Amino acid sequence: MKLNGRNVSYGWLAVLAALTAVSALGLSTDVSEDLYDLPGDHIWANVAWMITATIFVLMMTPGLSFFYGGMVRKKNVISTMLQSFIVMGFVSVVWVVFGFGLAFGDDICHVIGDPTDFFMMRNVGVANVTDPSSEQSQIGLVTTTIPLALFALFQMKFAIITPSLITGAFAERVHFAGYLLFMMLWTVVVYCPLAHCTWHPEGLFGMLHVHDYAGGIVVHAASGIAALTGAIYLGKRRDAGNSNKPANVPFVLLGAALLWLGWFGFNGGSSLAADGIAISAFLNTNTAAATAMVAWITLDAVRGRKPSGMGAAIGAVVGLVAITPCAGWVTAGESIFIAFFITVCCNLAVSWKSYSRMLDDALDVFPTHGLGGIIGTLLTGIFAYDFFARGGDLAISRGEFFLNHVIVMAGVFVYTFAMSWALYWLTDKIIPMRVSKWNERLGLDFTQHDEEYDNAVAMELPSESDWIRSTEEN
Repeated sequence: MKLNGRNVSYGWLAVLAALTAVSALGLSTDVSEDLYDLPGDHIWANVAWMITATIFVLMMTPGLSFFYGGMVRKKNVISTMLQSFIVMGFVSVVWVVFGFGLAFGDDICHVIGDPTDFFMMRNVGVANVTDPSSEQSQIGLVTTTIPLALFALFQMKFAIITPSLITGAFAERVHFAGYLLFMMLWTVVVYCPLAHCTWHPEGLFGMLHVHDYAGGIVVHAASGIAALTGAIYLGKRRDAGNSNKPANVPFVLLGAALLWLGWFGFNGGSSLAADGIAISAFLNTNTAAATAMVAWITLDAVRGRKPSGMGAAIGAVVGLVAITPCAGWVTAGESIFIAFFITVCCNLAVSWKSYSRMLDDALDVFPTHGLGGIIGTLLTGIFAYDFFARGGDLAISRGEFFLNHVIVMAGVFVYTFAMSWALYWLTDKIIPMRVSKWNERLGLDFTQHDEEYDNAVAMELPSESDWIRSTEEN
């Protein structure tokens, strides 16, 4: 069979049809009443699980380094990987000094926390949060059975990976020092307020009954929108073209595997306990990733392309993004539908040729992470209602619940885009965000870090003076 002039196997069409049917069937599954409550005292189990989950989430950042690093050209592998890796140092320090207070300190106008509450981790200890005699219980931070220090560490890993996701949009053309400044400013000005609005008990979004289980708004939508802003602001790469090939596809597969594994801590740990919600999130996370991987390579095959390692890796990550906003609150059947629907949307967005003509989002951050987080949040407004209505204390209707998610997501888009643009502009005035034409031509590995992933890249290039002369003549 031919589609758009290309041969398409009937087998792949059958897989796509079967996946569509299974995803629709998943909508008919019901929530088990005893799924989220486990008997007994699990305080120490909670502590052990959350330590493990925190380690898993941190592992996602070097995983992202491999995922992004394998996609760019050989002359920019080290630079791209370092942009993710270096965040573990800078954001950790910012978080310990005042970032945790901004996100989870005493509420100020329902949009930001008091940075002095936990300055240099003051009042952040290992006493149990539920202990009435502990200082943490008097702050009214969150209702958990884990130490506040462990909660702060777990949330730190989310703050680390979020700005790392942005880097894929402006890969191969950003000045490293400018990126570091932007990343720290963005964490303070954009990430911390969104985390407070979403996850603090007195945050604005929670007051509007808008819920984000593990970062559909705070992590993926925010980073995707900032990536879109950066791609527009910084402009296209000067020497980018259709001939650009990924430097190392095995790196991409390795990165996707590390992300998949780490996401079990990302979503499973977001219940903040070793309970049924964590188990549900664990199940839905794997189900969504598997569904999206199959859907992505199937959609590629239906278009006449061969199933590829890149496609499988990207598809799995899209599925992980898709389920993040509601992982602990939906059934496995619903997770199949959510992953499949969002994968189709993201695949079409990546394949939309006009998108690449308009701007140079080098690693398709917005069509995958951004769009996946946005649609996932909107679907949370549809599928998570039953979970929150189970107790009978949800004071709004299903329609209002969904509408509030739409309104908040629109507000997040406007705020994140505007503030990201302002921060790009401010950073550019202090440290130029883009490297020179010659540095971009030579590659960021050598010009920004004096390191080389492939020595042959630099050896093949002419001198700067010869290159400028030839450019002027042409």
